[in-house]
Amino acid sequence: MKSPKKILDWFVVVVWIFSFLLIGACGGNQDQKNSDTPTAGRIKVGIDDSYRLLLEAEIFTFETVYKYAHIDTIFKTEADVINDFMNDTVPLIIVNRKLTEQQVAYLRERQYIPKTTKIAIDAVALIVNNENTDTSLFFRNIKDIFQGKITSWNQINPKTKLKDIKVVFDNFKSGNPRYFKEKFAIDSFPSTCFAAQNNSEVIKYVENNINAIGIISVNWISDPADTVSHNFLKRFKVVGIAMEGDNDPGTKFYRPFPGYIAEGSYPFTRDVFCINRQSYSGLAHGFSSFIAGEKGQYIVLHSGLVPAAMPVRLVEIKH
Repeated sequence: MKSPKKILDWFVVVVWIFSFLLIGACGGNQDQKNSDTPTAGRIKVGIDDSYRLLLEAEIFTFETVYKYAHIDTIFKTEADVINDFMNDTVPLIIVNRKLTEQQVAYLRERQYIPKTTKIAIDAVALIVNNENTDTSLFFRNIKDIFQGKITSWNQINPKTKLKDIKVVFDNFKSGNPRYFKEKFAIDSFPSTCFAAQNNSEVIKYVENNINAIGIISVNWISDPADTVSHNFLKRFKVVGIAMEGDNDPGTKFYRPFPGYIAEGSYPFTRDVFCINRQSYSGLAHGFSSFIAGEKGQYIVLHSGLVPAAMPVRLVEIKH
């Protein structure tokens, strides 16, 4: 039988061990705050400015659900975002194109295997001044404008009083001009095209210039519940575009609504991707998975874009 002193000694040891484990467990929560896991830590994310409104909503929700996760956003043009990614400035980017084969090979040489996740289907919207009545254009009209064959509004509508067309992009380093160069197989734009600084400046220019056509991502105007999108929509008209090859005056013109984007009726669509270069399962992986998951895809749907993993139902209302 053990003496009372030995029992007391064992009791002290047990209490000391238990206290040590308890303190360690409490300290673990502090470590979790500062570590880089799928749901905790701090990372920088490079985001094409076209998706500012969508990603602000995604990040707000993600950080609300995971209180130890902190996303620092860097909004830039597509070219600058991808350059940051290639130079290891950011581990995660959101853009509307995949990396080129050369870019993937460069990263693999440095032991990085980029993971690309499609998160949405986006569209490029064309906007015009509120005083412009030519709000339905054929696909070939747009192609001819970017190829320099159409330079004046009266070439589209002989009865119009509008003059020379002015096409304004957000920035020549953004994904929007690259999209139309690839779409229409052109190396450079005609003199009718120029660039502002960002999407907000495009909207401002179109609002003040009756001859202008603005080129912006539909995300800037697609969420009717968002006060920014709602206020923008009062300042211009969104152009309807006929499907490629439909040149009959009685054809249907489609605006970049989610249903028409999803079914392919609206002709100027593109995919949106998360690209992650982390070599471990960290916060970049967790945030990408969140956007591609149920909650994140619901936010995509609510924002007016087409989710990559959820169907969109098109309801046609007859008047």
